[in-house]
Amino acid sequence: MRFSEEQERRLGALGATDEMLQADFPGEKERNRAYQRLESGLAAEQVQRLERFCEGPRRPLLLELEERLSAALREAGFLQVRTPIILSRARLEKMGVFEGSIMEKQVFWLDAKRCLRPMLAPHLYEYMREIGRLRPRPIRLFEIGPCFRRETQGQRHANEFTMLNLVEMGLPEGTDLTARLRELGTLVLDAAGVSGWRMTDEDSTVYGETSDFVDKNGMELASSALGPHPLDAAWGIMENWVGVGFGLERLSMAVSGERNIAKVGPSLSYLDGIRLRV
Repeated sequence: MRFSEEQERRLGALGATDEMLQADFPGEKERNRAYQRLESGLAAEQVQRLERFCEGPRRPLLLELEERLSAALREAGFLQVRTPIILSRARLEKMGVFEGSIMEKQVFWLDAKRCLRPMLAPHLYEYMREIGRLRPRPIRLFEIGPCFRRETQGQRHANEFTMLNLVEMGLPEGTDLTARLRELGTLVLDAAGVSGWRMTDEDSTVYGETSDFVDKNGMELASSALGPHPLDAAWGIMENWVGVGFGLERLSMAVSGERNIAKVGPSLSYLDGIRLRV
């Protein structure tokens, strides 16, 4: 006899390992007794973790990564920007996201013309164009901020998540854009402390064929794109560029070893992976 579904959920929330959850028992009485002991022990561990957190870092890994990655990119010559969370339908349609499309159905609409941004790219395109009129090449920009999508909730997806998007535009003629893309991905992943990653080709709803960065367990950490791209014309961009978008919660999972995005993202139930409802 195994733990019940309700017991498994509770133990999983408290940080039980797969091995703990796969235990087998001769009967219900033995199972329930083992559950009580295990739950009590795991709850005590969560309280101890909270004590260490309050005496140590005092901020979640997600916030530490934001600061660490921002500093690394600024040191590499990138300008950090902050754009609105509210996005117009017109700008979303410039990204090829039209009514009835797969992506459009994932959008949180505020009204007929405005939504919570599902991505950072539309506003960064605006910055690329405007700063591109005023500054010499290459133009280097990045933003870190929240995005929102109607995702199926699971271990790796959430309705609210944090993105880091970087873009470098106007590279010298003859630059190997794919190699530069890898350099920039390496810069971020090294700063985050992620090792054992690799690149793989994937299809993107917005950009078509892209190169993804995945961790040693095959979890997608980032998606990339190269320009010129067919979307560029709508934004008045007519030169080469490279761009990468990282999910910071995914990076946090890769660094901490947590398996559920709910434990590392914005939450009222967890603080830096520590279960508060013990």
